[in-house]
Amino acid sequence: MIVFVGAGPGDPELITVRGARLLAEADAVLWAGSLVPRELVDAHVRADADVADSASMTLEEQVAFMVRHHEGGRLVVRLHTGDPAIFGATGEQMRALDERGIVYEVVPGVSSFLAAAAALPVELTAPGVSQTVIVTRQPGRTPVPDGQDIASLAAHRATMAIFLSAGDLERLQADLASSYPPETHVAIVQRASWPEQVVVRCTIGTLAEAAREFGVERTAMILVGDAIGGKGGRSLLYDPTFAHGYRHVQFEGEPE
Repeated sequence: MIVFVGAGPGDPELITVRGARLLAEADAVLWAGSLVPRELVDAHVRADADVADSASMTLEEQVAFMVRHHEGGRLVVRLHTGDPAIFGATGEQMRALDERGIVYEVVPGVSSFLAAAAALPVELTAPGVSQTVIVTRQPGRTPVPDGQDIASLAAHRATMAIFLSAGDLERLQADLASSYPPETHVAIVQRASWPEQVVVRCTIGTLAEAAREFGVERTAMILVGDAIGGKGGRSLLYDPTFAHGYRHVQFEGEPE
């Protein structure tokens, strides 16, 4: 069997219980060594397992590793950073397995944008401020489809979680400033949940300057929006005047 497992954002304790169990049981592990810390692999993988780092491998080499062990009747774990569904290049691996008629499973993980929110800590969907989170990235060597560029998405003024964009913050700042006010809150979280985690709070107007000051160049999550500043109203869920299926509210004059 082949199982894609989300390793979480980096902290070895932030992998799911199921993911850790599968790593401990795996006969072969293909892990994203450029983003998943070695400590996580060492903490969970058996000493006799066949462990390979995919950082220098092509898609074809990765698929060959998984298929070889799968055909040998072994349990294979493909260990990805964060959650496999977000910017993990997992779709192409799954399609390659589909073409071979190989069945696989996916175990979700904690995404780095959620670990970044926890590091602040903030609620990304703050009542009265933002009820939408846009997960995106800047175009680089991998382009983005028309209409999904940062400037277009910024027009919604929602909370944004921006991956893979710390290398060109001047451009990012300009794109965000096309719709957000310059005083809009921003947090740059480098290596969220790792021991060397860095948190930089700034605004859109000071984004690039703040990143330079703190030496942020890569492996950083950028969270944007007024919710990042801790703004937000009270939710109705816990309001004493709001009734729902788990709580009855008795209004004045209503019989008990």
